[in-house]
Amino acid sequence: MVLMVLLGLLVGIIVLSKLKSSHLARLAPGASYAHAVSNATSAPPAKTSLQSTAASSQGDPPQAMTSTPSCGGILRGPEGSFSSPNYPAPYPPNILCTWHIQGVQGTVIQLQVETLDIENSISCLYDRLEIYSKQDPASLSDGTSRFCGQEAPATINTNSSWVQVTFVSYGITTASGFTALYRAIAPSEKNCSWDEFLCDGGRCLLPASVCDGLYHCTDRSDESNCSAKHHDCGGTLTSLEGQFSSPNHPHQYPNLQLCHWHISVPVGHVIDLQFHNFSLEPQKDCIFDFVEVFDSAGMGRGNVMGRFCGSEIPPVLTSSQHVMTVLFVADEGMVDDGFYATYRAHNATEKTCGPFEFTCRNGECQALELVCDGWHDCPDGSDEYNCTDIAYPSIESPCEPIAIEMCLDLSYNATSFPNIWLTIADQEGAAEVLQDYQVLEGLACYPYLRALICSLVVPKCTPDGGILQLCRSVCLEAERHCQQSLGRLGIPWPLNCNVLPDSDNPVECFTP
Repeated sequence: MVLMVLLGLLVGIIVLSKLKSSHLARLAPGASYAHAVSNATSAPPAKTSLQSTAASSQGDPPQAMTSTPSCGGILRGPEGSFSSPNYPAPYPPNILCTWHIQGVQGTVIQLQVETLDIENSISCLYDRLEIYSKQDPASLSDGTSRFCGQEAPATINTNSSWVQVTFVSYGITTASGFTALYRAIAPSEKNCSWDEFLCDGGRCLLPASVCDGLYHCTDRSDESNCSAKHHDCGGTLTSLEGQFSSPNHPHQYPNLQLCHWHISVPVGHVIDLQFHNFSLEPQKDCIFDFVEVFDSAGMGRGNVMGRFCGSEIPPVLTSSQHVMTVLFVADEGMVDDGFYATYRAHNATEKTCGPFEFTCRNGECQALELVCDGWHDCPDGSDEYNCTDIAYPSIESPCEPIAIEMCLDLSYNATSFPNIWLTIADQEGAAEVLQDYQVLEGLACYPYLRALICSLVVPKCTPDGGILQLCRSVCLEAERHCQQSLGRLGIPWPLNCNVLPDSDNPVECFTP
């Protein structure tokens, strides 16, 4: 199964590339703030004041910063190290430090940020580490990069013998800061750490950026040979009994996972799901890493049987029909050992209840006085079938009409939110994401691009209120028609279509 969460980055990649002359800085849904990077094509800043380091952001914080004599300076020599003031103790507030790293002519600077603990913020607007190296006309990966949070970036191989590093802090919220190493090396000696991926041109990627469905390397090598990484992450299970687990179980699952298993057994059967091992990142509302189980073929909000995280093993869950869906989500933060689960199908008509109990269609037992009382006590609602003179509460359909003008007149007209693939809460949030795509309306391939983007951002709603993934063929068609047009704008096609399901089964994916 694929990392559909990261498909939201497609929005930022295309729009930022198309509008980079206006320095648009919109962060895509689901993007991580712990490692926010922006490319710049301008010349090095002429001064190191607060105004020059923060002027490009909207809503700039108060500019009350002064240079600190104990930090910054000129670093020469083949290699060296530097750190934030007071490291590993907390760095002071309201400081601005600038280091100029100068190698001999003919060498390039390699920079490794070994540790990073800087106050986190959207787009690294407040406390941040900025790295600037002279722009390479053949690459979009050099320029100014911003970092904050607790995740150190991958090794940075520049194309210049000169690098400027600036550290900025605001206010009173501080952390331990950073440590960094630099080396002046020959261009042919570019390399990465042992656990990083080396792209063409010497760009290094963290493991989470490899096989994530997006092209980070110019030669697309980071998205080749990815079948092993996503093996056994989701799929369709049709046997009367079976098992499945989180990726890498019993070892730790990777970051940024989104897998769903569709369990379908013969009609007339119900499914018992049991978790044997369970250890996910704990959180009160289970909004980071979690397993969610649905009593349906889709993922409608009205069919949620439970959402689970932490280390407490969930209860045995029994479906009301012959289908069940299990969703596993992992974000970019903490990881754990994951889970191992088994399921077994049994005949729904097997009667095991007592003489004064009602047998639900899924085999559960309920007291007779609960039958036809106006409330669904059986998971499938069978205790309320064939009842008369009962005033049932009205149930609002989880599907809603598409209200976004850009996405009208497709083959479907109903959607459902939240969009679990891109973590978009509602149509208002989707409209905000889509508004920037109007600038691409003049492209001849826009109809194909519109179908692709709308289907990702405003997905199709299933009758039970779930949402469907887009079929791979739609993405491939958009790539075939749009890759050349976007290339003329200097925008490489960013999405690996192979991460989308390739199926003719309408339960697994759809075409707009």
